Amino acid sequence: MIDVTVVLVEGGMPSTAVAPVEVFSTAGVLWNSMRGLQPEPQFRVRTVSQDGKKVSTAVNLNLEPCCRLDEVDVTDLIIVSAVGTDLEAACRANAPLYPWLRDWHERGARIAGVCAGVALLAEAGLLNGRPATTHWGVVDACRHRYPDVHWQPERFLTESDNLLCSGGVYASVDLSLYLVEKLCGHTVAIQTARALLLETPRVWQVGYAADPPAANHEDRLVRRAQQWLFEHYTGPVRISDLAETVAMSPRNFARRFKLATGETPTDYLHRLRINAARHLLENEQQTIQQVSQAVGYEDLAFFRRLFKRYVGSSPKYYREVFTVGASENVATSGRSPHR
Repeated sequence: MIDVTVVLVEGGMPSTAVAPVEVFSTAGVLWNSMRGLQPEPQFRVRTVSQDGKKVSTAVNLNLEPCCRLDEVDVTDLIIVSAVGTDLEAACRANAPLYPWLRDWHERGARIAGVCAGVALLAEAGLLNGRPATTHWGVVDACRHRYPDVHWQPERFLTESDNLLCSGGVYASVDLSLYLVEKLCGHTVAIQTARALLLETPRVWQVGYAADPPAANHEDRLVRRAQQWLFEHYTGPVRISDLAETVAMSPRNFARRFKLATGETPTDYLHRLRINAARHLLENEQQTIQQVSQAVGYEDLAFFRRLFKRYVGSSPKYYREVFTVGASENVATSGRSPHR
């Protein structure tokens, strides 16, 4: 069981606290109950406020916590819900929260900020030198107040050293499902999404995730190339042209890229595309040929071979398994994943 603590704060949108509570509380439970299976809860969820008293929200709805901050003796994951748009007032009002967040971060807990609640992580000093996102309506104020944070409001989610940030109000759903997948596995996350009638999240899988994968290294030019690939992988990509954009020869670029990431630039590009394809296949909105084209492959046979190499199954079988409801039939049928 994973312990989750959702921090209630004054003046924000209640859904930024309630949605994570619902997602984590139902993971392993609601889908199983609907299917007549034994519930397998994955998370213990509590809500807290600074003093254990009710908090008011921006829509005249009060939320009552389970306890106060100093009563939390164990937690693996902390979700900080959204504050209002007056960051100056919000940051003053939540001063007791900052040492508490710093202490739990030092103890290894994951900490995630939702929407304008990300400002409280920044106020605690946790985001200095790190990527972060927040609601577009407060990003300029955040840039001014926290210039040492690398603000990236175009992203739904960022992640760095157990610190996560999500964008707008309903990005709390994407964030929560992303964490269910990260902590409990892909099948549990999809079952949770289907049980709650949610779309699979916009940050699903590595190709849609928090940061370009394998970006935790010190080679600035390689990180720049990774970022470019992350943003443009669906289009035509020539590795020689990419090397030129970072002022390297193709040979030197390939050597440094593999040293930093563990993969060749071409393998890295394929992995981005295949993981994006997984997301599209799960949503059933396109044919396999359309998925192939959407992620940058005009040759369907080539796409099928690559998909099998990186995922271990055919695109068709993957869709059957991860379109939840068909998965149990496939699992019990004995059909090969290599079709």
